[in-house]
Amino acid sequence: MAPITLQLPAEYGYVLVAATSSIAVNIIHIILTSGARKRSKIPYPNAYATPEQAAKDPAAYQFNCAQRAHANYTENVTPFLASLLISGLTYPTYAAGLGITWTTGRILYALGYTSSAGPKGRVIGSTVGSLAAIALFGLSIASAIKFLPK
Repeated sequence: MAPITLQLPAEYGYVLVAATSSIAVNIIHIILTSGARKRSKIPYPNAYATPEQAAKDPAAYQFNCAQRAHANYTENVTPFLASLLISGLTYPTYAAGLGITWTTGRILYALGYTSSAGPKGRVIGSTVGSLAAIALFGLSIASAIKFLPK
């Protein structure tokens, strides 16, 4: 098995900027969720308001929306970062653009889900983020194939 030398493309810094933007999305989620927790008075360690609490208290329902949006972000950020960093090895500018599109979609998702629209408010952000994630996944497969031995 012959070793390969991995050289990062000059544009890989853009990929790292896109990856770093996911930290900003997490901070937005922290602000939205902690504010909603405070308004709802749902104490730690409770992860969510009970269905009964959410049904009678709009602040508790809002907290559940914020908490669910944050949980969904944590479910999606790892595959996003893997796809971004892998695809950026051979397609750095496309990967970076799709990465910023994904984080923009995730911000729209968070703001929509925590708006008065509730779960219906997440649709635009979900669509934007999902399309970017699918494209990144495809680019990461194409990038990985380029690294297979000839």
